[in-house]
Amino acid sequence: MKFRYSAQTKEGEIKEGIIDAFDLKEAKKILLEKDLIIFSLEPIKEKKKKKIRIPFFGKVSLFDKLLFAKHLRMMIKSGVPLREAILEIQKESASKKFRAILKKVVEDLDNGESLSRSLSRYPYVFDDLFVNLIKIGESSGTLEKTLEYLVQQLERSYDLRKKITSAMLYPALILIATFVLIGILAFFVFPKLIPLFEGFNIELPLPTRILLWFIKTMKVYGFLLVGLIIFFVSLFFFLSRLRPIKLVNHRIVLGLPIIGRFSRNVNLAYFARTLGTLVKSGVPIVEALDITANTLNNLVYQRYLKKSISRIQRGEEVVSFLRDNPKLFPPIFSRTVSAGEKTGRLEESLFFLAEFYEKEIDNAAKNLSQILEPILLIIIGTIVGFIAVSIIMPIYKIAHTLSGLRR
Repeated sequence: MKFRYSAQTKEGEIKEGIIDAFDLKEAKKILLEKDLIIFSLEPIKEKKKKKIRIPFFGKVSLFDKLLFAKHLRMMIKSGVPLREAILEIQKESASKKFRAILKKVVEDLDNGESLSRSLSRYPYVFDDLFVNLIKIGESSGTLEKTLEYLVQQLERSYDLRKKITSAMLYPALILIATFVLIGILAFFVFPKLIPLFEGFNIELPLPTRILLWFIKTMKVYGFLLVGLIIFFVSLFFFLSRLRPIKLVNHRIVLGLPIIGRFSRNVNLAYFARTLGTLVKSGVPIVEALDITANTLNNLVYQRYLKKSISRIQRGEEVVSFLRDNPKLFPPIFSRTVSAGEKTGRLEESLFFLAEFYEKEIDNAAKNLSQILEPILLIIIGTIVGFIAVSIIMPIYKIAHTLSGLRR
């Protein structure tokens, strides 16, 4: 961060200029160490850098970022210069998109820019937490240590994502296989039996007539219906990216019975670990809360934290705004943070909470497939049962008719 200053030397000479510092406190310290009498010192509002997008919406996998942080930490610890370390990682990266970014980062370093400033050009890849931890490491000379914190955070996020994906994989495969089977029965097996039913001139049962109507409708309007479904799904995803609609969606998610609790635990775990990591790294609490808010995915939490920062600036404790919203921050969370603030061990309390909620998430992810299985069985059983009844009932009628004719 850059600051414009006006100061006087011991000899009475007036000096004006710009200095680079992490925050206002550090800027004052730098000037006082130079034996200057400060007249004015204010931050320079930097023009917003153009956000650089890369192909495929600028997405780089979490695993790629984790490997980058891990390898960079290891190489710096081994004494490899920063430029050479990033150049080596760039050559070894399996992702073309990530290689293109790291190539630009090396060019920025050659032009005298800091690593954090270069990474901040790619907000769709490196979030506020990533950039600010690198910035802290650069300014304090503890880059290897802050990278260790960053690796721990990324590992937790990656492990959580893997557990959720694994829990959803089995039910998803069952669902896909079942709908394929339903499609074969409804659109290939059943139509071949229709001439048989019509040949005996029997009145078809209601389930059979409903299924027959559905198949005929799909044959005539199938492409139109599929097109409409794709259109409305695409429209939903497009609109859900708009901030006001996304905020409503996030509120609805938090209000749902099982998913809402899971979403809340994810946000609490991420909030606690991110804030704890930043506080441990020496970031002032106001700035740490602002960075933490920006890294949370749920806009309800993000918005509430942003509004609460002004209260901390007025001298209130962190726990004050946590207590005011027990729906977002349960009492156990507030009490633990309060204990940490009173004893001067806030980061320890936050890490304890992070571990507690991460275990809750682990248990929920393990039980997710068990919760989904009975729901899926009911849905699948109902559909398959309906198709089976639609096919069997007319066959039973034909058999009954034939047995009557024999008599």
